[in-house]
Amino acid sequence: VYEESRKADWQRYKEQLAAYKAQLTPVQAAALKEEKRKQLAKRRLFRAKRELTMLGKPKRPRSGFNIFVSENFQESEGISPMAKLKQLFDAWRKLSSSQKQPYLQLAEDDKVRYVNEMKSWEAKMVELGREDLIRSRTRMPRTKTAETAKKAATAKASSRENKAKLKLKKSEE
Repeated sequence: VYEESRKADWQRYKEQLAAYKAQLTPVQAAALKEEKRKQLAKRRLFRAKRELTMLGKPKRPRSGFNIFVSENFQESEGISPMAKLKQLFDAWRKLSSSQKQPYLQLAEDDKVRYVNEMKSWEAKMVELGREDLIRSRTRMPRTKTAETAKKAATAKASSRENKAKLKLKKSEE
């Protein structure tokens, strides 16, 4: 009985959906399609982030300001968390560079921790066969040779010439 009811409901839903899609204008249909594409992209991004968390990817390093806020948030005055953050931001801006130095040093130490943890995590991912998760920035950047720099300059110049020709052509029309 329930299966028959489900099939009937599903058929009615399909008919209603077809009728709805038929009455949409092309602009509305395109907007609907774009919205669906964005939702799917967001869902994929969320799943990828969850997978990285499950695989134990290290958290990014904290900044000096972030460390300052975490140490002073409880003692700060303010009714709401936003008011506390605003007050801490003003306090951070008023600190001298010598007063900021301990926080900046802790941030540098955290960067070193992050780099070391990322190296070991990426080695672990290679070992597991998940090279797709490794950052592309870890590869050595290619230095520009004189030849490639010259090619880039000529490509840029020809691009400018093409733009100028297009502008001239449009102005003539």
